Amino acid sequence: METRLKPRVAVAHVAPVFLDAAKSLAKAESVIAEAARNGACLIAFPEGFVPGFPVWAAVAPPYRTHGFFDTLAANALRVPGPETARLQDAARRHRMFVSMGMTEGTAASVGCLWNTNLLIGDDGALLVHHRKIVPTYFEKLVWAAGDGAGLTVADTAIGRIGMLICGENTNPLARYAMIAQGEQIHISSYPPVWPTREPGADKAYNLANAIRIRAGAHAFEAKAFNLVAAAPLDGTLLDAIAILGTDARRIVENSPQGVSM
Repeated sequence: METRLKPRVAVAHVAPVFLDAAKSLAKAESVIAEAARNGACLIAFPEGFVPGFPVWAAVAPPYRTHGFFDTLAANALRVPGPETARLQDAARRHRMFVSMGMTEGTAASVGCLWNTNLLIGDDGALLVHHRKIVPTYFEKLVWAAGDGAGLTVADTAIGRIGMLICGENTNPLARYAMIAQGEQIHISSYPPVWPTREPGADKAYNLANAIRIRAGAHAFEAKAFNLVAAAPLDGTLLDAIAILGTDARRIVENSPQGVSM
């Protein structure tokens, strides 16, 4: 029978510095260090943490949001690249497993971006490079489709770790891929908010309720621990969205937010 360590884990319920990759990375490094000081050996960051979730696509038409997309593309990370090397170095220095959500770009295209999640080992090695298979609803305006190459579970000293991004946690086959590989720790990453209708409308989507249902169901079915990481709303995001008008900020600010657990 395999002997496993009993891991102490941390969920990073923190917001990035919206659309600023350098400052968001610096914040991530600080949070990793804080978690390590408190005895954690695994930390999970939210969906699209670097440089932030493209919530503008939910509240304004594309002809009004070119500037947001340009900035996101300019702040997208490369894998491999200097920014991901910084994350790997932080994981190595602090002996920490790090799950990080990001927007990934490529030198082959100025506008092809992916919703990516990386799992980095406590030795700094890149264990899993996963691109969200199908961007959800308005995310298709921003991110390209990924593939199944990243649907892998990493066998580590603290257990077998798998991860899915947001709506992938409602994808039975993606979840089965994790379960079939015997994952013991599942990481679910989410955005800060998911506006789909007027806040308070009968059919308005409640992200918090949806997360709780999905997270509990997968933990029960996979017989795994499920770490859920969502970013809170903060001033850097709300101030940026405000240029789209008071309605945009009002909808974002008053829609049900994500939860971490």
